[in-house]
Amino acid sequence: MKLSVVILAAGKGTRMRSNLPKVVHPVAGRPMLSHVVDTARSLKPDSIIVVHGYGGDTVKAVVDGDDIIWVEQAEQLGTGHALAQALASVDDHTTLLVLYGDVPLIQAQTLKQLLRFCDDRSIALLSCELQDPDGYGRIIRDADDQVLAIVEHKDASLEQLAVGEINTGIMAIPARYFRSTYARIDAANAQQEYYLTDIIALAVADGVPVYASVIDDEEEILGVNDRVQLATVERYYQERAAWRAMIDGATLVDPSRVDIRGSLSVGRDAVIDINVIFEGEVSLADGVHIGANCIIKDSIIGSHSHVDSHSVLDNSIIGEDCHIGPFARLRPGTVLKNKAKIGNFVETKNAEIGAGSKVNHLSYVGDAELGSEVNVGAGTITCNYDGANKHKTIIGDNAFIGSNTALVAPLTIGKDATIGAGSTINKDAPEGELTLTRAKQSTLRGWQRPLKKKQK
Repeated sequence: MKLSVVILAAGKGTRMRSNLPKVVHPVAGRPMLSHVVDTARSLKPDSIIVVHGYGGDTVKAVVDGDDIIWVEQAEQLGTGHALAQALASVDDHTTLLVLYGDVPLIQAQTLKQLLRFCDDRSIALLSCELQDPDGYGRIIRDADDQVLAIVEHKDASLEQLAVGEINTGIMAIPARYFRSTYARIDAANAQQEYYLTDIIALAVADGVPVYASVIDDEEEILGVNDRVQLATVERYYQERAAWRAMIDGATLVDPSRVDIRGSLSVGRDAVIDINVIFEGEVSLADGVHIGANCIIKDSIIGSHSHVDSHSVLDNSIIGEDCHIGPFARLRPGTVLKNKAKIGNFVETKNAEIGAGSKVNHLSYVGDAELGSEVNVGAGTITCNYDGANKHKTIIGDNAFIGSNTALVAPLTIGKDATIGAGSTINKDAPEGELTLTRAKQSTLRGWQRPLKKKQK
């Protein structure tokens, strides 16, 4: 049997009270639907079909990849109707694995277990025992514990509402059987919709075996219908992500105050303080220390480097034994070689800082290439933009840049050169020499400060 994953994502999500389609609201910085698509891809199916409806163009725009078949459900007439829209994209020798765009925590291993119960002559559904099953459809079994039907909460009797085993909505169905049976599903229910769950009672009546794969972790099957549930799912996601980081060898000072919005790789003995946000693809090598209140995005940090508090790193590559911050901002294209230092209130962009070089205080280094053991004094800026184009500053090994210096690019500072404090340098400075600019200092003797006029 071929496998087609069908993700139902057509609902508006009225309870979200948003102009956005529900499935594009973010969990861990990415649309809910993207998480479900990633899980589907990990199963290596023959096809992935997303059934969209409200805000279809917006939904399509947030999911990358050309491996998705998009199918529209023009009218939201229920889950059975939604799955029927995908039938034209599959043949009869296919298992349909039904997922939901607003259930972003479902795990691939759970789905693999479910698929073991399904073949071309049987249906498998994912169920869960809940202490509080309110709102969920109930799994109804016979005296021999065989699945008989799924009854939606709004249609259930008092006896059925006492059942704790619920339907997650996730199931695997042979396409041939669903195609032949869909016309027998009716909308005679409280919602007046074509429920996919009705296929279970029909299968039992037809003698088609129905198996339930029971999941223990109810967090996996949590759906999002409002912003409170969105926040709950976000916190569960972050707990898992923090747990994985700690298992891999990192110390999280408070796991509940770290957000991982992407992929975080950590080495042994990495330490992460509170209120740190990781975005995109981030890699921390052995012994890295991240101070409180940092934001690190799409960056690589080498072993035993320290990022002090309130620093922001974006698309940067940091070598070993580097020191950054506090209150530093490293913008895209920043590369720090081993033992380089970026101090407080320093901003870099598209800059390579050589081994052992230091930019310690209150400086801007952009579109620049610094050699090794360069010392850049406080208040120094590379003037890289002329109003139309960007230009590069090159500083050789062992150069010393005095405080409050403006380096007007394009410019080359030779190795071992010294630039006097307070200079504006707009011509290349030779190796091993002192270069500076100075205005004549003068004193006006007897000068007095102006005084405020007395009010009448």
